[in-house]
Amino acid sequence: MRLVIAEDLALLREGLIRIFEANGFEVLDAVDNGPDLLRALTTLRPDIAVVDVRLPPTFTDEGLRAAIAARKEIPGLPVMVLSQYVEQLYARELVADRAGAVGYLLKDRVMVVDQFVTDVRKVAAGGTVMDPEVVSALVNRRSADLRTLSPKETEVLSLMAQGRSNAAIATRMLVTEKTVSKHTFNIFTKLRLDQSDDDNRRVLAVLAYLEA
Repeated sequence: MRLVIAEDLALLREGLIRIFEANGFEVLDAVDNGPDLLRALTTLRPDIAVVDVRLPPTFTDEGLRAAIAARKEIPGLPVMVLSQYVEQLYARELVADRAGAVGYLLKDRVMVVDQFVTDVRKVAAGGTVMDPEVVSALVNRRSADLRTLSPKETEVLSLMAQGRSNAAIATRMLVTEKTVSKHTFNIFTKLRLDQSDDDNRRVLAVLAYLEA
C-alpha cells in the first residue's frame, strides 16, 4: 500500500515512516509543510495520506487544507488526519464531502501501533475512523433533537459514529444485536435521518447532522 506522510515534527515523522514500513506500506514521500503535501498528493496519488492538521507555514490548518484540496482533484482520496487536540471544526471539514475514506485520530493513538495501522488500513479501504474523544465532543454539541435521545440511544450513537457495526456495538454494550437495532431505528427516527445498512454512510450522515 502506497502512502504519503505529512508531519512537521521530525521525530514523529521518522517514527511514522518506521511504523508503516515495518507493516508493509510503501512510503512514497514524507513532507513537513502544506504546499509540499499538496504537491505530493496530486503528483504521486498515494493509496492514503496520513496528515497532521497544523503544518508550516501558518501552523493553523495547512495540512487539512492541502488534503481537502487534493480530494477535490482526486475524489475519494483516503486521508487519515492526526491532531494534537480535539478540534471539532476540522472534523466537520473532513467529512463535509461525504465521500468516505476519512479518519481523524488524536496523535497519542499512534502509540497503540497495531490498532493505528488497522485504522489506517480501514480508511484506505474506504472506511471512516473517528477518535472516540472527537466523537464525544461532537455528540455533546447542544441540539434539540439530540436531547430527545435516551441515554442508551446516545451511547449507541456515539459508538455508531466511531464506525462500529451493530454487532460490535452489542458486544461493547453487553446487549443483543436486536436491542441495538431497535436503538438505531429510534435514533434515525428522532434525528430524521434515512436509515442505511452501510456503516460508512451511517457515520457520515450522523457526523454531518451533528455538525450542521
